[in-house]
Amino acid sequence: MDHQTDKAGNRSIIVIGAGIAGISTAIWLQRAGKKVLVLDRGQAGMGTSYGNGGVLASCAMVPVTSPGLRGKGPRLLLDRDFPLFLRWSYLPRLYPWLRKYLAHANDADTRRIAKGLTQITGDSVEQHQALAGGTAAARYLVRGDYTFAYADRAAFRADAYAWALRAEAGFIPELVEGPAVQEYEPALGSATGLLAVMRGHGHITAPGAYVQALADEMRKNGGELRQAEVSDFELTDGRITAVITDQGRMACDTAVLTTGVWSKPLMKKLGLNIPLESERGYHVVFTNPSIKLRQPLMIAAGKFVATPMEGGLRCAGIVEFGGLKAGPSRAPLAFMYRKVKESFPDLRYERTEEWLGHRPAPADSLPLIGEIGQTGIFTGVGHHHIGLTGGPKTGRILADLIAQNRNNTDFGAFSPMRFT
Repeated sequence: MDHQTDKAGNRSIIVIGAGIAGISTAIWLQRAGKKVLVLDRGQAGMGTSYGNGGVLASCAMVPVTSPGLRGKGPRLLLDRDFPLFLRWSYLPRLYPWLRKYLAHANDADTRRIAKGLTQITGDSVEQHQALAGGTAAARYLVRGDYTFAYADRAAFRADAYAWALRAEAGFIPELVEGPAVQEYEPALGSATGLLAVMRGHGHITAPGAYVQALADEMRKNGGELRQAEVSDFELTDGRITAVITDQGRMACDTAVLTTGVWSKPLMKKLGLNIPLESERGYHVVFTNPSIKLRQPLMIAAGKFVATPMEGGLRCAGIVEFGGLKAGPSRAPLAFMYRKVKESFPDLRYERTEEWLGHRPAPADSLPLIGEIGQTGIFTGVGHHHIGLTGGPKTGRILADLIAQNRNNTDFGAFSPMRFT
C-alpha cells in the first residue's frame, strides 16, 4: 500500500484492533483532524468487546488483587462456590505471571492501582456519551443504576475493603434490604437479601452492535476499516514507517496497538516482554427470558453480571486461567448456570448462547496506554475487567497524545515502558 495522505500531506495513522478501544481511538483522532486506517483480523466489535457484561462500571476501580488474595488463592481454587477456575495443565506457563500478579495483593499496591483505574473508569458514562452522542450508536447507551446483589448484610460487610476504596473515589451505594429487595427487582429470589445500588451508571444493550455502529460512524467520516492481520512493524531510525500484514506492507507515521491480549507478541517484537495473561471470561445469554431486569445486577456470590440486553438476559463473568488456545471448560459454565438459578428461580427461557472470551490482564492490573519509547507506536491494551467501561477514555487519551493536545493529567501510571 502506498503512503496514505490527507489534504494537508499528513500520512495516515494505523490503528490495529477494531474493538471498543481501537474504534474509540480512531474516532477521537478523526475529531482531532487526523486521517485514520483501522485494521483487524476479524469484524469490528466481534472480539472481546462483543462478549462483556455491557456495564459502564464507573465504580469498577478495585483490582482483583486485594490484600489477602495470596493466602486465599489456593483455597479458592478448590472452593466449588467461588468463581475462580484453573486449567491445571496450564499452571507451569502461568506461574511466572501469577507470581508477579499476586505480589500486588497488598494494601499499598491496591490503593495505588485503584487510584490509577479511577482515572480511566470514573467518568465512564460521560465519556461514552461524548463518543456516541449524535451517532447511530447512541441508541444502545442506557443510563441507570448498577446494583450489587448480596445474600445478606454479613456478605456485604465481607466486601468492606472494596466499598471503602469506592467511597474514597466518591462511589457510595444506597442499601436496600428485606422485602424492599424484591420491590426494587422482582426477578430476584430469596437468596438475595441486600442490594447495594450505585446511581449514575449505565449499560450497553448490545456491545457488539454498539462498536459496529461506532465503526460505521468512523467510516462515514472518512476513516477506513480493513480486514488484515498484523505480524510485524517496520522501523527506520527507531521510528515506525509501516506495519507488515498478511495483506502486504502498509505505510504510516504512527500506529496504535489495541488488540488486547494478542498485543503481547507484537510488543515483544519491539523489545517489550509484557507480563500480560489471558483471564478467560464466559457469558451465557438466555433468549426470550421470562424475567426482565430493571438494571444490570452484579451477583456478588457468583462474581458475574446479569444485564438486560437486546438479545436476552446476558450473564457474564467468571475467572478462569487456561491460556488462549484451549476451548471452553464446562465447570465455569456449570457454576454460572447454578448461580443464575439460585438468583433468579423463576427464570424461563427459549435457549442459551454460550461464549468464551479473553480479558487482557497485566500483572499490575493497570492498562498500558502511551507510546513505546519514541517509536511512534502507541498502546491501548490491558484493560482486564474494564475494557468496555474504559475504552472511550483510553481512545481520548491516545488521540490527545498523538495530536499533542495539552492535557494536565498525569497518565504516567499507564506507560507501557514501566515493565522495561
